[in-house]
Amino acid sequence: MINTLPFQGKKAAFFTLGCKLNFSETATFAKALQEMGVVEVEKGEKADLCLINTCSVTDVADHKCRQAIHRLVRNHPGAFVVVTGCYAQLSPRRVADMEGVDLVLGSNEKARLIEFLFDAWGEKEGSQTLHRSHTEKTKDIREFAKSCSKGNRTRFFLKVQDGCDYFCTYCTIPYARGRSRSDTIESLVGQARQAANEGGKEIVITGVNIGDFGKNTGESFVDLVKELDRVEGIERYRISSLEPDLISDELIEWCANSRAFMPHFHIPLQSGADEMLRAMHRRYDISLFAEKVCNIKRLMPDAFIGIDVIVGMRGETSQLFQQTYHFLEELDFSQLHVFPYSERPGTAALRIPLVVEEVEKKERVARLIELSERKRQMFYTKNIGRSMDVLFEKTKSGKAMHGFTPNYIRVELPPEMADPLLDNKIVNVTLGDFNMDKTALMANINY
Repeated sequence: MINTLPFQGKKAAFFTLGCKLNFSETATFAKALQEMGVVEVEKGEKADLCLINTCSVTDVADHKCRQAIHRLVRNHPGAFVVVTGCYAQLSPRRVADMEGVDLVLGSNEKARLIEFLFDAWGEKEGSQTLHRSHTEKTKDIREFAKSCSKGNRTRFFLKVQDGCDYFCTYCTIPYARGRSRSDTIESLVGQARQAANEGGKEIVITGVNIGDFGKNTGESFVDLVKELDRVEGIERYRISSLEPDLISDELIEWCANSRAFMPHFHIPLQSGADEMLRAMHRRYDISLFAEKVCNIKRLMPDAFIGIDVIVGMRGETSQLFQQTYHFLEELDFSQLHVFPYSERPGTAALRIPLVVEEVEKKERVARLIELSERKRQMFYTKNIGRSMDVLFEKTKSGKAMHGFTPNYIRVELPPEMADPLLDNKIVNVTLGDFNMDKTALMANINY
């Protein structure tokens, strides 16, 4: 039993970079510290503890992590500084040597963050920095850190899986998070029930490669989805991301007819050229990808489909990019998430000789972003005039209020109509025209 007295009344600052999974984990850390008497710092206050949860998906992410660490150390002098996450796992020595960093925890160790923090807390005297690092080798990362939290958000994020066995040539995630592993269905259903008891209406299912769920438990993702659908009180589930080769026809059919799973899919494509997919060591071709999209649209014509694309990877000639562009132009999707390729140390992609110039890479990114915006506005326009249920999310006083339809259309209420009582409420609205910047459709509440 950890003595919580040293932490009573202490103030903490949290900073998260990267994916929804990271935000979920940070919220879980914050909740655990809150139970020990730690309160989150208010704006302008000095923190006694700073926790930074890092990302390392690109070199830009690495740079942002270092900037965030420097900024928190500067803004909270003398605070106990903990750094965890993917950058901490991949570059522990560099992080530990940074001025002001006391404790670095890798992917295995963050599951025992409170234990490590308690052991080190009493050893820091004044402004003296510990520079202590705890990270396991990738092959030894086996811990699964449970997480079902909402932090200061409306939706809960339920972590069902961690790690990845795919080892795509451009990616460091398997090295940062270890091999694929999952929680049990029984445990996850229990966490969903607890979220419902806390008033949660929507849960986002998160992980690194969630379609790979159950490798270590003998269970399957479809079985998990079916059991979660039975949890009373949770009215909406969203699946954060699914590899196309792991989207089974059974899963699509179940989601199309389920009680609470929304018509919303996020599918990483990465390239619309088979030659590039082979170079990336992806496990499908564009024919399979198109088949999955068509099957979703056949059963759920109004489904929102988001797609990840990497632009300018080594080996991507202008002809191969054109193949990607034309493939996407003909595909029935709702939005792209476009990522310029970033070289990561130790990845197999570095052995590919052709390097895409940065100027060309930026031009390709711009073309796909323009295509994405065109597709998104077309998707939104088709829904103008429809009556749909929207889950509204909390907003600051005097600001517009936003929420999402089942098929993930962003909806806006103007400031004069925003009401704190609508937070976490599902309300029937009629979708109007676009707002000023075309990021959402205006809502008229159906009383």
